[in-house]
Amino acid sequence: MKKAVSTTLAIVLALAVSAFTNPIEEKKVDTTKSKVTWKGYKVTGSHEGTVQIKSGALQFDGELLTGGNFVVDMTSLIATDLEGEYKGKLEGHLKSDDFFGVANYPTASLDITTVKQTGKNAYEVTGDLTIKEQTHPVTFDLSVYGSKATANVKVDRTKYGVKYGSGSFFDNLGDKTIYDEFDLVVDLEF
Repeated sequence: MKKAVSTTLAIVLALAVSAFTNPIEEKKVDTTKSKVTWKGYKVTGSHEGTVQIKSGALQFDGELLTGGNFVVDMTSLIATDLEGEYKGKLEGHLKSDDFFGVANYPTASLDITTVKQTGKNAYEVTGDLTIKEQTHPVTFDLSVYGSKATANVKVDRTKYGVKYGSGSFFDNLGDKTIYDEFDLVVDLEF
């Protein structure tokens, strides 16, 4: 009996020590150096731009990614492929209720729910993406190198109530059709 108690005590002690030697470390994202680029597609071409990260952090257990969360400032959404009047019109339309309704929904967020290591510095990440107060899971690949991380995320805008110009919901749009998915290229520094 004494041996069983001392073995159990040794295991508990070893677990307690390991918990203190490899605590989860949260690394805050440098919002001034990090960048999110978006690209949306339509039958006749595409548009692209950026949106600013308001806050964010990645969590690590030693060198391994374990989680994270991000908030994006939707009011900062800009187009980078246009200039002048057309740039202003596109940005205004994207910020309107036809698309992201930034007056009512000034932020979007991502909370990482699961992380699976797929290789050295490579992960398959699933998170809850919230846009316009609607939350749906997204899965994407993320790579971490030193104090930088990169990800490419495909988002189906219609899941978040952004249906303007969608051929999935409206007929006879012809060359005015806007594809449902858009891409995000995320470059983080922390």
